[in-house]
Amino acid sequence: MLSCWPAVVRGWVLRMTNAEGALSFAHKTVLAPMVRVGTLPMRLLALDYGADIVYCEELIDIKMAQCERVVNDVLGTVDFVAPDERVMFRTCSEEKGRVVFQMGTADPERALVVAKLVENDVAAVDVNMGCPKEYSTKGGMGSALLSDPDKIEAILSTLVKGISKPVTCKIRILPTLEDTVNLVKRIERTGVAAIAVHGRMREERPRHPVHCDYIQAVAESVSIPVIANGGSSDMVKTFEDMEKFRAAAGASSVMLARAAMWNPSIFRQQGALSVEEVMEDYIRYAVRYDNNPFNTKYCLCQMLRDRVESPFGKRLHAAQTNEEICEVFGMTDFYNKTKAELEARKAALQTNGDQSEQPKLEDDVITMPVRFERRDYPPQITPKMYLLEWSRKEKLDQPVYETEQRTQDRAFQSTVIIDNKKYRSALWEKSKKFAEQAAAIVCLRTLGLPEGRIGEEHSGLVNKRKRDDRKCAALDDNESAARKRHISEDPQEEEEEMIRRTKVVNGVCGQTTR
Repeated sequence: MLSCWPAVVRGWVLRMTNAEGALSFAHKTVLAPMVRVGTLPMRLLALDYGADIVYCEELIDIKMAQCERVVNDVLGTVDFVAPDERVMFRTCSEEKGRVVFQMGTADPERALVVAKLVENDVAAVDVNMGCPKEYSTKGGMGSALLSDPDKIEAILSTLVKGISKPVTCKIRILPTLEDTVNLVKRIERTGVAAIAVHGRMREERPRHPVHCDYIQAVAESVSIPVIANGGSSDMVKTFEDMEKFRAAAGASSVMLARAAMWNPSIFRQQGALSVEEVMEDYIRYAVRYDNNPFNTKYCLCQMLRDRVESPFGKRLHAAQTNEEICEVFGMTDFYNKTKAELEARKAALQTNGDQSEQPKLEDDVITMPVRFERRDYPPQITPKMYLLEWSRKEKLDQPVYETEQRTQDRAFQSTVIIDNKKYRSALWEKSKKFAEQAAAIVCLRTLGLPEGRIGEEHSGLVNKRKRDDRKCAALDDNESAARKRHISEDPQEEEEEMIRRTKVVNGVCGQTTR
């Protein structure tokens, strides 16, 4: 019987048949994708309260394609980290089988790159075709795609063929019922697993009534699950209202956005909790998973709604860190306990030796995934200095650094060559100097040598540097003091100053450096 079906549909059916535990979108309650709201704490909270599926906020393909997948053993998460070190997407095992990654895209090949990057850490991949906001539509993404059915088909077909997880999309309705039905039929033929329909047109906003008749016509025209969205203002105020909305729209499932943003406990079958209790639950996840404090504050302010201008709301708005947010809610003890637990876990990983940071031989280069964090080292002390001093002590040639720059994000990666061996960090850095320091760290850790970190035992190398500095301090004492004051705020200038000082020591005191 399958032989008479279109190839894409046939392939999808076989994949869904063979995929063990593939996410089903039938008869589900779903947390909608919401910008700045659908981060990890909100998703976990919605799941706790009873949501079956949660969508992350829309993440743009261009930004995600530059990210690196990093296992965060301290938090127990998988992080997708941009070159500027921002965590673009964070997920964890608690949601792995129920989280849908939504992307904004207008390019099939770039969409596939991102989907392949995240597919092993999510349950499904969704393409945003419904957002009417300028930040999405100006790049041809979001609801702008509704005017280009050929591109919609190309993107979805590429994803369905290219990844092992279910692919879905979220749309808005078109000006006519006929156009809407024709579009969703074409979408179904790409092999997607489900389609979410926001029952409003592109130019309509929440104050306009949701068109349940359009959603019902869509559901009747396709065989895949249809997820009804857009009922938060008109129809859904309680858990029971979700079933009423589903029935009115003739849909298989219901997706909530603003109703869940205001109080995610709407997913509780036993009834919603007070906003105050929900906010405290949210803060616990925000602290536990080191959520960005400004994102934490934004989500809490959405829950406060009209009370955001109250004295309490103003105190919350003034908070700048998760610690200060906890103070506002009287949760300082929880914050201190959680942070202590995370610090203890971090220390244990460092003591025991995180296996993910053990040296690996790739071709002829020894690599480790490490970054240079300037705050981890005392002023005027760097791993490059330690490596240079060690090479001189061992009478080896001076370390040589070879650095390359990645074109798409202008990030840097450096390889240090010493004693005919090559060492490199597997991570890319934001500057050439930081990339060289990271390479030096890999070398020092592989050789079991000190690198100068704060709290590390003192070594003869540091003492030797201090003695050399004292010998030559009289050369230009006043200039040196002025330079120290100037460079103390700039790590890159600091490194240049240390190189200058090294040259003075070597030139005047008769030492040899290469």
